[in-house]
Amino acid sequence: MRYRTLGKTGVQVSNLCFGTMSFGDAADEESSKAMFKRCREADINFFDCADVYSDGRAEEILGRCIKDCREELVITSKVCGKTGDNINDRGLSRRHIQLGVEESLKRLGTDRIDIYFLHKFDDLTDIEETLRALENLLHQGKILYSGVSNWAAWQIEKALGISARQGLSPFSCIQPMYNLVKRQAESEILPMAAEENLGVITYSPLGGGLLTGKYTTHSKPNTGRLIQRSTYEKRYGDGAYYQVAENFTNYAKERGYHPATLAVAWVMEHSAITAPIIGARNVEQLEVSLAAANLNMTKEWRAEITSLSITPAPATDRSEEVK
Repeated sequence: MRYRTLGKTGVQVSNLCFGTMSFGDAADEESSKAMFKRCREADINFFDCADVYSDGRAEEILGRCIKDCREELVITSKVCGKTGDNINDRGLSRRHIQLGVEESLKRLGTDRIDIYFLHKFDDLTDIEETLRALENLLHQGKILYSGVSNWAAWQIEKALGISARQGLSPFSCIQPMYNLVKRQAESEILPMAAEENLGVITYSPLGGGLLTGKYTTHSKPNTGRLIQRSTYEKRYGDGAYYQVAENFTNYAKERGYHPATLAVAWVMEHSAITAPIIGARNVEQLEVSLAAANLNMTKEWRAEITSLSITPAPATDRSEEVK
């Protein structure tokens, strides 16, 4: 396992991060603990979670997993999603953030969260209100760094500008979606992160399972997130994505690689990315993603794989001038 510096923080994290969204859902506690153990054997020190994963059960299970090695790990969680029936049990208000972090700390069984992400943008709450709520948590020592997930580049830059003007701590890390069929982050988000020296941990390197070799333009498995969850079906429903997946699968198999291994390695070797977030339902599924840590992908090799995909539109309409 290689380690990288997380943005400007000086914190060293493994170049694979394990995402615990399956804990308490697709993976029961026994399977979750087995995957955690395997990640530790592979020298992963970076684990991502959220308050809404499995209605809080993911944090509870992760908390029991980290009990004996907490000081060796970098742990994340998130706030914004709906956590209860009260109308205010969601969003990025000071109220919800303060209550949310307390509940996450209890479930995780820890006194601080290393990176606390705003899970998505909240149109109802003023950004400065949210930033000051995070600043309070930083001063209290309940979080060590803050970050955002699923924000547009302009939203992140606006927040960084407010932080600079008001003397508030800026975001240290971002968490966008990024994989071979969903490359929108290349247009603005990843260049912005590189310019601002932000840590970047990207989710869904396998495209919700689309890049695992199970899907073609003519066949699909009977089960899986793309089949059983409407959000994933909408996210990856474009027929062009299936064509990319089929071409990529053929490419990987012709060269003797599991498609999932190659898909994770492709994300991992982007110069702006600190670590892709890998996930699994069991140890067997986890192994093919872990194998990416031992795959040294050259720039030329990555470019060859990139050519199998669809290049996203540039950030400017003057596309003829984009190098």
